[in-house]
Amino acid sequence: MNIPVTNVRRFDTHRLLPAKYSPNFDSVLTRIADDDAHLQLIFELDNATNARLQAEESAGPGISARELVFNVPNYHVINAAFTHANPLGARFSGPDRGAWYAAFLLATAKAEVLFHKSIEFAEVDWKEKEEIDYDDYLADFTAPFHDLRGIEDEALSPTSYVRSQQLAAELLALGSQGIVYPSVRNPGGTCIACFRPSVVANVRKSYRYKLTWTPLQGRIVRQGTI
Repeated sequence: MNIPVTNVRRFDTHRLLPAKYSPNFDSVLTRIADDDAHLQLIFELDNATNARLQAEESAGPGISARELVFNVPNYHVINAAFTHANPLGARFSGPDRGAWYAAFLLATAKAEVLFHKSIEFAEVDWKEKEEIDYDDYLADFTAPFHDLRGIEDEALSPTSYVRSQQLAAELLALGSQGIVYPSVRNPGGTCIACFRPSVVANVRKSYRYKLTWTPLQGRIVRQGTI
């Protein structure tokens, strides 16, 4: 299929990440450490199997260190998006190489996170109230992207990622920067899947939000600034 390419210039896109992955958030590893020295040893053991750190040392299966970014604000957050891929892949990425997923508007980013997390809870039959803190990372894009807006294609299926992952692999091999597409979880919203770390620009942390799930619905509550 001949997919059009659009020169995208969009600032302040939204990517919601669990706050536990933020540098200033207390690590869960502190709970099992006896003291600071013990904690440092645990960190070293954890780092030995850290996919991002391995990729930054040229040991990543799906992306080389030459593609990653360094010495820019939040570079570790950018690199993590590409090196900590979902084992099952996501809409436009496979299990070996992730992508930077973001939404043009916060409401769309919220809808995407609520949907996928709700699916996770349903799979384990979780029936308790759950609250998770998320940090909103803003990023700017100025680059040509393949554009699926206004196109009917199985890549936008609400139930299957087979076609979308195949399409992403084909476009990636052709040198694509990424895909801009209509949100499947928030009608009228727009999402972006960036394939190249160097294209994700001016990443900075915005607000922290608390997402609350009940057995019936999820909702988002603003918690405050960071």
